[in-house]
Amino acid sequence: MKLNWIFALAVFSFTSYQANAFVIALPGTEGLPVFANGGNVTATYEGNSAGYDNFLYLERSADLKPGLDGDQSNDLFVFFNHGNNEGDTLELGNFPSGTELVFRLYVSNTGDNFYSGEASRNADGFAHARVDNSWKPNTTLVSFEDLYNLPEGVNGFNDLSFSFTNTRSTPTPVPDFGSTLSLLGLVLPAMAVGRHFRRQTTIVSN
Repeated sequence: MKLNWIFALAVFSFTSYQANAFVIALPGTEGLPVFANGGNVTATYEGNSAGYDNFLYLERSADLKPGLDGDQSNDLFVFFNHGNNEGDTLELGNFPSGTELVFRLYVSNTGDNFYSGEASRNADGFAHARVDNSWKPNTTLVSFEDLYNLPEGVNGFNDLSFSFTNTRSTPTPVPDFGSTLSLLGLVLPAMAVGRHFRRQTTIVSN
């Protein structure tokens, strides 16, 4: 009888763990931005373990393009942690490569708003989103923390997780035209000298 009770408890515990298990972005990725790779971006809801009600938005400016302008009426609603199911998706739009996508987590229980990216965007001065660019190929995993001042430390960031295709956490490198021009300034004279030398050699040979 005792063995049956232990077995039942173990099954219940495992089932409970499975029910609450979901992916969380790796520690050390706090404060990283999200950049579009160019093309369509799809968001997928990955789960949560939060007690608070959290609403996720994509920050947009008045022209409805990605941007952080302080006017929340322009923002695009993405997911609700106690309303969406794991695997739910939303097409966010088609964005040029290098466009930063800033996400806002609104905590309705406290009235707090927390933003992805640099810590200075948040009232408590802490980064509230992890951005894991190595979770899956061509997929970025983002996990938010909904408590002011991050009291849970590294054990937090479990309040809303979502992923994106066609994004990354580093911007597209911009060509350094100054260096390119400097290099051309060295190469072109060398090419001219080479042509002059070949011409002189031909004249002497004739």
